[in-house]
Amino acid sequence: MTTVDLSFSLDGKVAVVTGGASGIGAAIAAAYAAKGAKVVILDRAVPEDGELTAVSCDVTDEASVTAAVDQVMRLHGRIDVLVNSAGVALLAPAEELSMAAWNTTLAVNLTGAFLLTQKVGRIMLDQGRGKVINLASQAATVALHAHAAYCASKFGLVGLTKVLASEWAGRGVTVNTISPTVVLTDLGRKAWEGPKGDRLKEQIPTGRFAYPDEIAAAAIYLASDAADMVNGADLLVDGGYTIR
Repeated sequence: MTTVDLSFSLDGKVAVVTGGASGIGAAIAAAYAAKGAKVVILDRAVPEDGELTAVSCDVTDEASVTAAVDQVMRLHGRIDVLVNSAGVALLAPAEELSMAAWNTTLAVNLTGAFLLTQKVGRIMLDQGRGKVINLASQAATVALHAHAAYCASKFGLVGLTKVLASEWAGRGVTVNTISPTVVLTDLGRKAWEGPKGDRLKEQIPTGRFAYPDEIAAAAIYLASDAADMVNGADLLVDGGYTIR
């Protein structure tokens, strides 16, 4: 019988977090470090005075992704956890959405996650063990007005995750998504303050938005050995928004 570590320790694990310089990614990176992981942030805007190791990376550029992952391997020699948190939300009614906004959204939210997962996944498969966690959204489950590109990217990310989960779990690598509601990062607060936010909160059974650390808590669980049997799941942290 396997003993499950209910402390959700990440001691000794090497974790890579894209988009880790701010928002949800930063919360996850800090939480992983607090649980004992060696964390490397990949971001276009690398903090100069951060406590965690940071590597510049454009997730939409294959050469940049390769260079960044190679740097992580030179530093640590392995990667145990990958969190794809880099993302953009360029919103407009579908008939007004520009091709530039469409292409950027798909490039960052979907193609970027694929490039990182493919590169890091090969390493994890060689190791015989690893965990990939993709940040999706409640917009991967339900349609949201003015979110044509965003919903397409997040629905696609959940689909990609399920395919990888099916292909890789037998070789020791699990792949899952976390799908938050609005999260009260600096950007989230600004985007959803006032009457617009109040109307949305009325549609969430818990009556509020999520805090970054609540998403980080889910990411800790999925990265831990306790979640070894969780594979291809979409963990909704949405206060029940999508059940209605």
